[in-house]
Order: sequence, then C-alpha cells, then structure tokens
Amino acid sequence: MQQPSSLGDSAAIATLSPEPLSAELVIIGHGMAAQKILEQLVTLVSNRRLAWPVLVIGEEPCLPYNRIQLSPLLAGEVNVSSLTSQTDDWFKRHGITRLSGDPVVKIKRDTRQLIMLSGRRLAYQRLIIATGSRPALPLSLPASRQAWPEGLMGFRELKDVEQMRVACSKGGHALVIGGGLLGLEAAEGLRKRGLDVTLLQRSERLMNRQLDDTAAGLLAQALESRGLHIITNAHLDQWLQASDGRITGVRLTDGRELKADLTVAATGIRPEMSLAQAAGLRCQRAICVDDHLRTSDPHIHALGECCEVDGETFGLIEPIWAQIEVLARQLLELPTAPYRNAPLATRLKVSGIDLYSCGELVPASGDEVLVYQDFTLNDYRRLLLRDNRLIGAVLYGDVSAGNALFEALKSGTPLAEIREDLLFSPEEALERLEATAPPPSDDPNTALRDTAHTPPDSLEEAA
Repeated sequence: MQQPSSLGDSAAIATLSPEPLSAELVIIGHGMAAQKILEQLVTLVSNRRLAWPVLVIGEEPCLPYNRIQLSPLLAGEVNVSSLTSQTDDWFKRHGITRLSGDPVVKIKRDTRQLIMLSGRRLAYQRLIIATGSRPALPLSLPASRQAWPEGLMGFRELKDVEQMRVACSKGGHALVIGGGLLGLEAAEGLRKRGLDVTLLQRSERLMNRQLDDTAAGLLAQALESRGLHIITNAHLDQWLQASDGRITGVRLTDGRELKADLTVAATGIRPEMSLAQAAGLRCQRAICVDDHLRTSDPHIHALGECCEVDGETFGLIEPIWAQIEVLARQLLELPTAPYRNAPLATRLKVSGIDLYSCGELVPASGDEVLVYQDFTLNDYRRLLLRDNRLIGAVLYGDVSAGNALFEALKSGTPLAEIREDLLFSPEEALERLEATAPPPSDDPNTALRDTAHTPPDSLEEAA
C-alpha cells in the first residue's frame, strides 16, 4: 500500500550506481531508535555536523516517524504529518545519507561489508543494528509478514493504520488479540472509528504484567462502558479462514467461534535479529550486547528492541533512550557511564483513561502493601514497600504522583519519615522529603550518571 503523501513523497530513495558505497558509520534500520541516535550524535558535536560519513538504511520508504503516535493517529486525534521526525533538509544539513528501497540481506564481518538486495556492497567501519522487532503471532502462520493472509494485520507501521482506516470505512466487527498496551490502544482506536470491537486477553485480567486485579477491573469497566467487548481467559485454538484463505476470526479452545471482518494481532513482539544470527553474532532472546551496546564483534553495536542486555529485552522508550545516550557518547569517544537495566514505568495512551504502573507488582513475604481507593472519584492507588522503600506502584484515575513515585523507586529513597502521608498525598510528601534531604554528592561519577540520560516526558510502549 502506498504511504501517505505527507510522509512518503519526500522519502530519499537512493539512486543506485555501480560504484561501491562506504561510510564510517552505517545504521541498519531507520525507526525511532536509529533516528534518535542520529539526533543525539549531531547534538553532541560542536558544529552540529559529524566529522565522518554516516549512512542509515531504512526498510520503509517514508521519512522516520514517531510510532508511539500510531494509536492517536488511528483514533483520529492527530494528523499523519505530525508524526514526521525530521525533513530531508535535516539529513542534508548534517551530512547524513539516507537510503531506502534496497535492504541489507547479509553482513560480511570478515570484510566489514553489507550485501544489499540489489547485490550492491556497502563497506563500514562501525555498524549499528537497529532493526527493531516484528509482531508476535498467537497462532502459527507463514513467518514472513508479507505472507499473512488478508483480514489479519499487526499494529506496528503506518501502513497498518491506513489498512485499518480502510476497514473502518466499510464498518463491521473487529477482533483485537492481546490485552496489553498495544492491544488496548488498537481496540479503542478501532472503536472510535466506528467498528464493533471485541478484545481477547489470554490472561485473567487486562495488562496483567502491569496492573493488579482492582486496577485492571476499573480499566475493563471503563472500556466496556464505552462499548468495547472484552473476553479474558481467551485461549486461541485456530484461525477461522474463508475458502480464499482470508482470516475471518478465531476459534477458542472452549469451542466458541468469533467471526470478524478484521483481526488485529497485538500479542507482543519478537526482536528482529535474523541478520545478526546469520552473521554469527551472539544471540539469545535478541542480539546480545554489553553495557556499552557492543555485540560479540567489536565493530558492531545493536540498539533498541533488537538487542538484549543481561538477559533483558526492550519494548519501552525509556531504556532505549538511555542506551542511545551511552552509545552516542561512545561513538564520539566521550566519557560515558555504562548502560544499566533499570525499573520501568508504563502509562496507557487511551483518551480519558489515566493509569500508571512502575516496578514490581507481586509482593514478597514481608512486603507492605498500601491501598487507597476513592469510589466517588474512581481513583485507586496501590504502593508496594520493602524495608520502607518503594518497589512498586499502581495508579488509576489520579496519576499526577506517578513520576515522583517512580523517581523515589529508582533512587531507593527511604520513606519511613513520610510513611503516614505517602499514600494519601504522595507528591507533597515526597517534595517535603526532598527538601530535607542532604545535598547531592560531589562524586564526578555520580554527576556523569545523572547527566547521561534525560528521560522522555512520558513512558510509552514503542512496540
């Protein structure tokens, strides 16, 4: 499907010539992580122009865009033009070459070359693999997403939103499989576009990794009051298909058949590491990297959803942004603290529904659980303390204290002094505690850690 003109018309598709290409730094993949590291590299150099050639190879023909805004785009809350990260002029101004239309099919580590689909060779000195991830399917289908039958799609790219809009214009019923962040946002967007939507969640509650029973129940109640149909404990048995192969719904293990004009799979992601695996790089759940984002080949880095650090993989913005800070400084040979996995926070992007979750969800023996609920205002707050330190929080309704609680969780702040006020007025209590705290350390390593990462305004799912 053709991309929207506001993003696609200016896409720089390279005119291939017989001469070999080369660049000091090559990035495979041009999603949000790749674009962000380009911007960070430019920001860190004095004249805003890198001293060595940089080339970035994108899969999609359009300019880089903000995938986080796909949900608001589907819901009609933003325009497609607002998703564009940068214009063609930005790349030209900073001496960055952008290629699309000729994907990399092989990495030859022995000669530091990339083989393109066209047969062209591209030489590199440093390589960043930022290939992101692919949608994970709840039932087997052909591995290639391009081979998915009609009637089934993911929710990862602009073309997905365009296909959903076409489906919405025809009306009918949609199935969304997956009750996590992405599934909820897709379901609500389709509902707002006029479809009758049923959401299937394998677990007993929505967002089961982030919410407890009470918060998940409040969320389900709010969504169902808007007209969304929710089925939990929904275990899929097989796809329903028409004679031409089109997906027409699913059959559950309890025998129920759910028909749909459109089925959206939002059941997680799988890191895209096929190039790395074929090149012999060390991979487990994703491409293995160290705390400076180096793979098992010292000339190759991996970044974002396609990599793993200490066994952890990534689908939220904050850890990927932190990785970018470390890698950009390393590429420029600037001092940098190593990347460390850290607690994460989650915030749902559904208009009119506010929830925030961070840290651990299930208490261990000896942990203290503080719960506050205002049934009139529909506010809910659950804090999990261990040794008078916050280790987890779930907020529904009034989430204004979310960021302050998350900072307290990350810093391991002792909270005994404000224990009595923490549940009912957490922001004010934390501000009071901070005002009486000792001055920050003069340790230069601490200062470097504090400045190495500036988190985004909100923590959203990037998958």
